[in-house]
Amino acid sequence: MTTTTGSTRPAKAHGQWAIDGDAPLNANEVMKREGDGLAVRERVESIYSKQGFDSIPGDDLRGRLRWWGLYTQRKPGIDGGRTAQLEPEELEDSNFLMRVRSDGGRLSLEQLRTIANISIEFAQDTADVTDRQNIQLHWIRIEDVPEIWRRLEAVGLSSAQACGDVPRVILGSPVAGVAVDEIIDGTPAIEEILQRFLLDPELANLPRKFKSAISGSPRLDVAHEINDISFVGVVHPEHGPGFDLWVGGGLSTNPHLAVRLGAWVALADIPDVWHGVVSIFRDYGYRRLRTKARLKFLVSDWGAEKFREVLETEYLHRKLVDGPAPTPTIQRDHVGVFAQKDGLNYVGAAPTVGRLSGQRLLALADLAQAAGSDRVSLTADQKIVVVNVATDRVEALAAGLSAIGLEVYPSEFRRGTMACTGVEYCKLAMTNTKDRATALVAELETRMPTNAIPLAVHVNGCPNSCARIQVADIGLKGIRALDADGNDVEGFQIHLGGRLGQDSGFGRTVKGLRLPANDLPDYVERVFNRFIAERDGEEAFSTWALRADDEAIR
Repeated sequence: MTTTTGSTRPAKAHGQWAIDGDAPLNANEVMKREGDGLAVRERVESIYSKQGFDSIPGDDLRGRLRWWGLYTQRKPGIDGGRTAQLEPEELEDSNFLMRVRSDGGRLSLEQLRTIANISIEFAQDTADVTDRQNIQLHWIRIEDVPEIWRRLEAVGLSSAQACGDVPRVILGSPVAGVAVDEIIDGTPAIEEILQRFLLDPELANLPRKFKSAISGSPRLDVAHEINDISFVGVVHPEHGPGFDLWVGGGLSTNPHLAVRLGAWVALADIPDVWHGVVSIFRDYGYRRLRTKARLKFLVSDWGAEKFREVLETEYLHRKLVDGPAPTPTIQRDHVGVFAQKDGLNYVGAAPTVGRLSGQRLLALADLAQAAGSDRVSLTADQKIVVVNVATDRVEALAAGLSAIGLEVYPSEFRRGTMACTGVEYCKLAMTNTKDRATALVAELETRMPTNAIPLAVHVNGCPNSCARIQVADIGLKGIRALDADGNDVEGFQIHLGGRLGQDSGFGRTVKGLRLPANDLPDYVERVFNRFIAERDGEEAFSTWALRADDEAIR
């Protein structure tokens, strides 16, 4: 590049293994080079679980344990105002967050009860459904981890690669195999990928995390626009049902929408194509700067045409078939009661912002069993679906679910609100998200009880967008703000008009507004009522928010 003095310097290497060699260029890469993340399990079982938290060295504690689904959680009593002021070791507690992976979101009732009992016995009755179709537990002691792993693995579950610089849980349609309108069931591909590649040491050191999704539902129910790789159900005019291939999506502080490669992939070919894309990320992904180490940056620089060419020529050694794009859809979740193709029904319910508990999971399992169901599914929207329910048992199930806080017929506010973990457990957060979002839902239901217009409100405790704030009608990013008396308090920066689907986009930021958290219900009510007053026909909130003047959204 040319400097301001006119001299030229070679561009810095991105740390791409295939181009620059594999010498580590930052501390994270050094950590991974010095010790395989997958190998930390043996140390947990033989050393750390026996000698306790203080026996865990820093590289394992804040690095390699993630390869087995473990993060240290935030120390209680440290408010969000101190997040950026303290070092990691000052913020962290001696307890862990554990993610239990459930690829495709599928859980048998035996698996559900196992997680519930682990929650009650080892996790202080905590359990949250995430938007990655995981169940997340808290207050896990390192001494208990081997026993938790034993119980999970006895029923076919695991926390393996639920975190870390690896391919993480694979999202799938929660109604795969049963939905009337399903184009094709992607479950066999998910299962083959897990059989062939889970714990594969060749894929255990990626530049950063890698998020996958496979769904044959026309509802496009896995947020394919914001995953590193997604296979979306389509019908090829010559080859029949298969999948459209997308790569390079992601949010956080530099959001990118995934791009179509224009390729149709048969169900049987998904594992090889998936492995090819992951391998491109491993070999060509940027490793010098951690902030640029996601696939989206490589895809943005290369473009779809080059990415597809490299995939075909260097990794698959064959051409992919050109194919059609999926048809956009409006309603993606599965909340409510729907007929299955076998004459039974699936029943989708909304826990408020994904918050559950071990006791409620046990109750859910009992209700599902009483309704004749053999499994439940977790969704990519922090919801739960009970499948294979007989028609004459649907309403009894709906009533039982409502009694434990899982609403089959929720308000639009409850249905559309999501929240990340927040300052309660997360070391990066500045605000309480779950409690704030729960209170907001209750307040909006009280103030606007008859509202029937969809509204997606996503609440995040920091800029990393685990709750997808940039693609919500109203996205709330946790910050610090000043209240009317000048006190430093929890607050939110406001994003409006984001959406996925047709005309996907990241919306707009309300410039200069740092909203104190206690003012949130008044703000949402005010803006939503302004939308209703100015709405053009059946216009969506996101459409209005993009055209509204600055005064209307402040």
